[in-house]
Amino acid sequence: MSTPQAEQHRFEAEVDQVLSIVVNSLYSHREVFLRELISNSSDALDKLAFRALTEKELMGDDKELRIEIVPDAENKTLTIRDNGVGMTHDELVQNLGTIARSGSRQLVEAMKAKAEGKGELSLIGQFGVGFYSAFLVADRVRVVSRAAGSDEAWAWESDAKDGYTVEPAEREGRGTDIVLSLKDDADEYAREWDLKDLIRKYSDYVRHPIRLQVTRGEGDDKKTEWDTVNQASALWTRPKSEIEDLQYNEFYKHLSHDWSDPLAWTHFKVEGTQELTGLLFVPGQAPFDLFDQRNKRGVRLFVKRVFIMEDCEELLPEWLRFMRGVIDSEDLPLNVSRELLQQDRVTRAIKKQVTKKTLGLLQELADEGVTEIEQESEDDDGNETTEKVERNRYETFWQQFGRVLKEGVHFDPEYTDEIARLLRYESSANRGLVSLPDYVAKMDPDQPGIYYVTGDSLEACRNSPHLEALRKKGYEVLYMADPIDEWVVQRLTEFEDKKLIAASKGALDLPETEEEKKEHEAKAKGLEEVVGKVKEALSDRVEDVRVSSRLTDSPACLVTSEQGLSPHLERILRANGQPIPEQKRILELNPDHPVVKALTGMADDAERLPRWSGLLYDQALLAEGSMPKDPAALAKAIAELMQKAT
Repeated sequence: MSTPQAEQHRFEAEVDQVLSIVVNSLYSHREVFLRELISNSSDALDKLAFRALTEKELMGDDKELRIEIVPDAENKTLTIRDNGVGMTHDELVQNLGTIARSGSRQLVEAMKAKAEGKGELSLIGQFGVGFYSAFLVADRVRVVSRAAGSDEAWAWESDAKDGYTVEPAEREGRGTDIVLSLKDDADEYAREWDLKDLIRKYSDYVRHPIRLQVTRGEGDDKKTEWDTVNQASALWTRPKSEIEDLQYNEFYKHLSHDWSDPLAWTHFKVEGTQELTGLLFVPGQAPFDLFDQRNKRGVRLFVKRVFIMEDCEELLPEWLRFMRGVIDSEDLPLNVSRELLQQDRVTRAIKKQVTKKTLGLLQELADEGVTEIEQESEDDDGNETTEKVERNRYETFWQQFGRVLKEGVHFDPEYTDEIARLLRYESSANRGLVSLPDYVAKMDPDQPGIYYVTGDSLEACRNSPHLEALRKKGYEVLYMADPIDEWVVQRLTEFEDKKLIAASKGALDLPETEEEKKEHEAKAKGLEEVVGKVKEALSDRVEDVRVSSRLTDSPACLVTSEQGLSPHLERILRANGQPIPEQKRILELNPDHPVVKALTGMADDAERLPRWSGLLYDQALLAEGSMPKDPAALAKAIAELMQKAT
């Protein structure tokens, strides 16, 4: 009987490039490959345990779930094996021949930047390429796997150069063996003591036993034995007083397959009507697929220390999808399903607790402000030095996840007050990110409310003509340049009894002295005829024309009615294919501007007044970031004016 030929496969294009970068780039801590591979084995054991809740026969006689590490210094190999769920032929090709999550050009470019010394590498966990870290220490990797419930085993093998092969293999029982043929400079990864140190450092809290094969005795008395190296004690079940920051950091990395430390965490226990233990982490930076609807999210769900679900989104609102962690419930049934979770009263109570704890953690970060930490670095001569640096962890969080958190104001009104205190915006005061509590604390007592302006960018907000009178009054204006901000202000209409006021909507009704009020009324009366003529000329484009109290430098601006859509929101909706009808707005004229004053001399000119009115309208559109209906006609009119002026 002929031996089946090994199948030859080429790597997916992105994998080929990623492997080249991983193999040829220098990393200061390549030892983390072991944590990545052990984490994969732990996941395989968890998945088997979950399936076995309903598929009783899946475990068979092999019920002791475990991870085994077998070093072979003589043959320069290291084997990591488990008796977990295993993989089929197709799963080997899918999981090891492609990047499972977001295998994109963006990943390749980011990794190239790191390889060229232009960026930081914290991408492995974000893109699901932790397996490929094996090639940091191995010239060749062979994976032999047998899926639970199957009689077939398959071998995947690659040298990270010319694709990979897949062929039938032999394996006794379910699970996966990963055999690394170590590089010449990676001898330490076949030494027992080095491996013990690494397992205790990176994987001590893996909930399954990690057994290391060790050799004892000499000569005829030499024999191999198994040493269980890790504590195999779930970190979240231990008292906080016994756990160091380094241990939390390493547990997060094991859990999330991220290579960087978390920004913050909260470890809590809830007793009473519902009993649960939780350990939640805020990642140090956002994954590239944070806004991808197909991206999995949620925390790991355990019931009485038994793994149930990987990405349990039912325990977290979508606007906290960046959180990572573990929830261990005493009240859910062991065979709980997603369908049951969606309908279960206990689940809703747990979700409320998780949300509350997360918002509490974020508020602690916000209250922390700027702190000083010691940071290790190297000087020009390569000597290690320690320097004190300032950091603001909440600002780091906001830059990474602020846009996601804002979604909670729109989708979860129950938490509006808590989220409102966590919002941050740049403003006209130029004092960095501003919170609503800080804004209110610095408000002028006579100020009518909290002013804001929306726009396509911070630059557009800064240059908005709607801010001119507010600046003159010394009022601070918040810049809202994220698309989600338009939905935030629809829900968040006031904060601490202070109304949120759009600088571009309605009449501003700024506080005026009697003298200022009379002066404004006199100017409006003096322009009554011109205002009427401009309104007539633009009757098909504007709802009304009036003299402005909000402009000091610009000749004109367009104002939306109190209940109307902002032009920024109109553009967003149209860009997303929403059929938004044209809305007429109010054109406000600055009575002190030379252009507007010049209009009084054109009141009886039936040709010039309509042209100048149209120019003012188009100029107001441009100033707010909107495009005139006929840009070519506007350009031509401006060219004619320039020609006459010269």
